[in-house]
Amino acid sequence: MDITPKTQAILLLTSHFNRSVGCDVKPFTPAEWGRFASWLREHDLAPEDLYNIDQQLNGWGDKAITRERIEQLMGRGAALALAMEKWSRTGLWVLTRSDPDYPARLKQRLGNRSPAVLYGCGNKRLLNSGGIAVIGARDAGDDDLGDAKRLAARAAKQGFSIISGGARGVDETSMSAALDAEGTVIGVMANSLLRASTSSRYRPHLLNNNLVLISPLYPEAGFNAGNAMARNKHIYCLSDAAIIIQSGRQGGTWNGAMENLKKSWVPLWVKTTNRKDSGNSELVRKGGRWLPNLLDTIQFSRFSDPVKHEWGETDQTSNVSRQISFSFGATQNVKDSS
Repeated sequence: MDITPKTQAILLLTSHFNRSVGCDVKPFTPAEWGRFASWLREHDLAPEDLYNIDQQLNGWGDKAITRERIEQLMGRGAALALAMEKWSRTGLWVLTRSDPDYPARLKQRLGNRSPAVLYGCGNKRLLNSGGIAVIGARDAGDDDLGDAKRLAARAAKQGFSIISGGARGVDETSMSAALDAEGTVIGVMANSLLRASTSSRYRPHLLNNNLVLISPLYPEAGFNAGNAMARNKHIYCLSDAAIIIQSGRQGGTWNGAMENLKKSWVPLWVKTTNRKDSGNSELVRKGGRWLPNLLDTIQFSRFSDPVKHEWGETDQTSNVSRQISFSFGATQNVKDSS
């Protein structure tokens, strides 16, 4: 894996290279890197200039980002080289925010809080293609998983990438359905990117260029609930619209959907459900929109602009069928007015 001096410097400052490094010195968080990168630009400096650190940090003062911390991070060149050699053997690559293939949607929607580094494998050009995010709980029932499969396959056949998180349940089901329909998929992994890149489930699709797997996290990281929740915003921000298949009233799916509604990143569509413990109805009350019940007639080209609509609906919680008709405008990424 050939990387530029700039990318090397950004990796040294923002990334882990083995499981124990966090006990020694902590790499910059996205917010810290955004703050520091802005200061570098204001002073006509580049990350690679920090190899001569004594001459470059005059005027820098930050209690969290000390000179000592920067020096320790920049001194990890040997660990970086070993990690890169290992990861490159499995086909992993690295993108920083200055790379042309870095997802523009992440920078536009998250600003300085977009990940400084994305690790990935597969077709990186898919990252700027947009698509439909399909999201749901790990314990979704068979009916919900069946609907996720139908929706993902239909979206894929209409030319839309499916964007999801790679977890068991709705994520895996929707990703697999899109790939089986010969569509394209963006998987945003919360853990074990390295293992996923070599798995028999994903490897053929990675080689066929219809799949890209990415993670803002150390490629060998194990599962962590906090990391999984933090990853959710990247799924939304890479998409043009999002569909919630099944959500509880707390947990990762719920928190991600609520953050999307609060930030107005993309329109949120919510599938009807009979589950009494579901939070789907509450998500609609908080600003989401009900997904049409006739799943086999959905035109996904309309999902990014739900502002103009006409519909009649009955109480969803009573499982009464709805008759819905839609009329949409053409402007993309318009904030849902409900």
